[in-house]
Amino acid sequence: MRNIALFVLFICVQVIFAQKESNVVDEVIWVVGDDPILLSEVQEARLDAERNGNSIELCMIPEQIAVQKLFLHQADLDSIEVSESDVMSGVNEIVSSALQAYGSKENLEAITHRSLTQFREMLMRSQRNQYRVQQEQMKLTENVKVTPAEVREYFKNVPEDSLPMIPTQVEVQIITSQPQPSREEIERVEERLRDFSRRVNEGETEFSTLARFYSEDGSARNGGELDYSGRGQWVPEFANVAFSLNDPKKVSKIVRTEFGFHIIQLIDKRGNKVKVRHILLKPEIPDSVYEKACVRLDSIASDIRAGKFSFDEGAAQLSDDIDTRNNAGLLSNSASMLPTSRFEMKDLNQDIAKVVNGMSVGEISKPFIMTNAKGHKICAIVKLKNRIDRHRATMTEDFQVLRGVVYEKRCEAELEKWIKEKVRTTYVRIKPEWRSCKFKYDGWIKS
Repeated sequence: MRNIALFVLFICVQVIFAQKESNVVDEVIWVVGDDPILLSEVQEARLDAERNGNSIELCMIPEQIAVQKLFLHQADLDSIEVSESDVMSGVNEIVSSALQAYGSKENLEAITHRSLTQFREMLMRSQRNQYRVQQEQMKLTENVKVTPAEVREYFKNVPEDSLPMIPTQVEVQIITSQPQPSREEIERVEERLRDFSRRVNEGETEFSTLARFYSEDGSARNGGELDYSGRGQWVPEFANVAFSLNDPKKVSKIVRTEFGFHIIQLIDKRGNKVKVRHILLKPEIPDSVYEKACVRLDSIASDIRAGKFSFDEGAAQLSDDIDTRNNAGLLSNSASMLPTSRFEMKDLNQDIAKVVNGMSVGEISKPFIMTNAKGHKICAIVKLKNRIDRHRATMTEDFQVLRGVVYEKRCEAELEKWIKEKVRTTYVRIKPEWRSCKFKYDGWIKS
């Protein structure tokens, strides 16, 4: 996932440069269903590939864009929604990687020619589409099954030296401490939001104006506006209040979520979706609080090393990480197609990977500050539970990996079948000068 995140970052940066460098008058070259494909989109994608050191035929690009549009259109028909918190988590991962790669917020803004807020908004759109395509592909392949016998049959006649190489992998346990804001700081944030609500309700100022100036969410640039969304796209606390609003002139009560404190204003309702704007404020937590959290974890690590209790017990009873404490602190690799606790180093949270890289199996780290998948700054200690060195896959040691290979090929075949059928039945119009291209799929050009 980290490689994917950095690749997405690179693509976004290059798209910005391409937009600045391209002086070609835009035109529609394809139409897929009701969606146009613009010449500028194709040229931007080609420049992206060239700057990434890849060569790609111009003819191939609109077809790739068209296939994505087919998936997004089907996602609309299937009412595929993605959680905004998941999208935000993905964006936070990319932004965190970008800031570390380029050294500072100022460097990133100089390279992208965008403010950090604008950069986040661009990533939000990209991530949202990416997740919706992934969800739709999962729906289309939900009935694909692979039995152990089929895996053995598939690899039965494959020479040993043709089996996949498994990169070095690690299994990591974690105990975290997430500092909480003081009561005084929460009251300060809540009082500020109450003042915002009063000013809007009394007609002193517009909600959108306050959002632009003060909201700490990526939507601030658009006056805090969030597009039409279903309940499942927002965290429950936010969704419950947003869907209870009926008067666009009124401001909601203060809502606390994992992202901070919000006030919400209704814009419109459409069926089972609502459109709102919001203001997000995040309580400040001083460095001294993080230092205390790390001191506490250092004491826990010392007690584990002294044999007073095990890391498993510490994770279950003392960790703030709700995703791992019921599993003895063991991290789960959500990027894997099949459930696993094994990570390649590139797939680990970058902060964790830096710590784990020099550790021995069974060793417990010193406390360190990290940014988790939800964008929260926390203190953590980790234990390297296991390291599996790079090796050639075997049926006994790496069955799940080999099963994943077969499963992925079955899914690819199912998706290829679906794409071919959609190409055949979808309205497509292609400008004459683009019809001589060699396409991967037949049927784009209608007789």
